[in-house]
Amino acid sequence: MKPNLSRRSFLRGAGVASLAPVLLPVAAQEKKPWWMGNGMPQESAGTPKIACAISLADGVTDESIRSVVQLGVYHVLSGGPPIPWTAEQLQPIVDKLKAGGVTLGNLMIAGFTNTLYGRPGRDEEIDKVRQSIEAAGKVGLPVIEYNFYAHRAMEGYYEETGRGDAGLTGVDYGRAKGLPPLPEEGAHTLDEMWANITYFLKAVIPVAEKANVRLALHPNDPPFPLSRGSQQIMATVAGWKHLISIVDSPANGITFDCGVTREMGEDPVEVCRYFGSRDRINHMHYRNPHVMTPYLKYDEGFIDEGDVNMFAVMRELVRLKYTREVYPEHPRALDYDRARGPIRGYPGGGGYAGDLYDIAYAKAMLQAALVVERAE
Repeated sequence: MKPNLSRRSFLRGAGVASLAPVLLPVAAQEKKPWWMGNGMPQESAGTPKIACAISLADGVTDESIRSVVQLGVYHVLSGGPPIPWTAEQLQPIVDKLKAGGVTLGNLMIAGFTNTLYGRPGRDEEIDKVRQSIEAAGKVGLPVIEYNFYAHRAMEGYYEETGRGDAGLTGVDYGRAKGLPPLPEEGAHTLDEMWANITYFLKAVIPVAEKANVRLALHPNDPPFPLSRGSQQIMATVAGWKHLISIVDSPANGITFDCGVTREMGEDPVEVCRYFGSRDRINHMHYRNPHVMTPYLKYDEGFIDEGDVNMFAVMRELVRLKYTREVYPEHPRALDYDRARGPIRGYPGGGGYAGDLYDIAYAKAMLQAALVVERAE
């Protein structure tokens, strides 16, 4: 059945499912909290996992765990420490979260700029990345996310105003077009960047396979054609496809971002199907832009607005039996967060209340997709 369900077929499926309680497997029922009823399907080992970001800067606290679990979220991600990581460094984090019922599913790794640009010293950096992957494997961390930008065109962002004067993030290539290369970065061609990431992947993917860790490369966002004189390897779907062909392994995958996909004028459901059917979606970002000109001009707005059919994307993830994290990111700036802070991220970005809104929406989409899946 096609994932783009009509309203009538969706309601029919939901109605069929409502005739009887939607039960979890027996093992899951035995472990679930007493307050969780049987009316709606919940996350399980075989479903996507709604996740949110957590700061590890000051360690994991009981308060930070409560702030996640109170939203019904049991999977988190974060930026990782400086490389090389060690198992002794990561294990207390994993254990503290686990004691609170939360799983650490993804850490972002960084700190290898010589590798990005093919400069002397990259072999030492790559060795630190390999050590970090091995440490992640020892503590059971399943996914490591990374970027491979020659330059990220943050200069293209600005704040816009949406419904009720909420903050949105505008993106316009005109603000970044023609800016000169930065001295510490230089300008780089596609051939250079592909050569550099090929060198990197061939060195680290065998280690990741052995450690049972998957790498997820985030696409270029914004996907501008040039960024301070440099071309970007992950600014097209063709580039994403080429990436996973360099080393053919589930450990060499992408962060599938349905928002970036639409920013490039592509169909998020079709792109999800392409990479998901090949088991190369190792992480997922879930957001909804409104696109005026593909690649060049768009707004990052509320998750329930924009040009992406968010239910169809979640439906496809369920159909593909994707079981890793789905991260509703880039919360909008609401007055509640403006008054209390902190505001994070981009111009027009929000905080905890914005996250709560996005997470609740994503959970509803997941439950709806699971209802339909079980009714068919």
